[in-house]
Amino acid sequence: MPMGEAESDTLACLPLGVLLAPVFRELENTDAIAVKPLRDAFTKAESLSPGLTEELVLGVLQRQAVNLDFPEVLLRMTRQNLDDCSIKRPEPEFQDLNNKARSLKLILSKIPDEMSDRTQFLQTIKHTASAIRELLDSVNLVFRKYPNQNNRRALENQKKEFVVHSKSFSDALKTYFKDGKSASVHESASRLVYQTNAILETFKTVGTS
Repeated sequence: MPMGEAESDTLACLPLGVLLAPVFRELENTDAIAVKPLRDAFTKAESLSPGLTEELVLGVLQRQAVNLDFPEVLLRMTRQNLDDCSIKRPEPEFQDLNNKARSLKLILSKIPDEMSDRTQFLQTIKHTASAIRELLDSVNLVFRKYPNQNNRRALENQKKEFVVHSKSFSDALKTYFKDGKSASVHESASRLVYQTNAILETFKTVGTS
């Protein structure tokens, strides 16, 4: 299933959080002051040129003659970074949203391991659908903390993006059961991980006033 430009950009932005964020955290244990400008530089560069981190990582892999399914690798590594982008606010609604996002990302990260077992994979698909519904229900509850219409508009737009990518994931599954090719599922699942993180980031950056 070919990706549109927006979907391609979404997938390209994922490596910064999945691949480099753990590296930055590890380096911070040694020299947090030195790491901050490096992290800020990558974040700014990625925002100005989405996909820069992906190009950098793929360039290194190509030089080493490493051939792999990059979206699959991103999914597997997501399991190590489930709490990335978590909201720090203590209110129950926000913590529930964190938990729902974490659960969805965990389920999605297991897809590459479970596709070979049709029975298990079908069960995983059901769990994914339930996790998506639960996340959206949690999002709707958190909306109540944002009475300002301008702020709610940004949140609504991000929610719509998430729904669009959820439907794309469903379409990718239908294609997979027809042609047996896993790449489109890996791509769509990776984009859904990114959109889940984007929801959390949007709630963190949009004020409640």
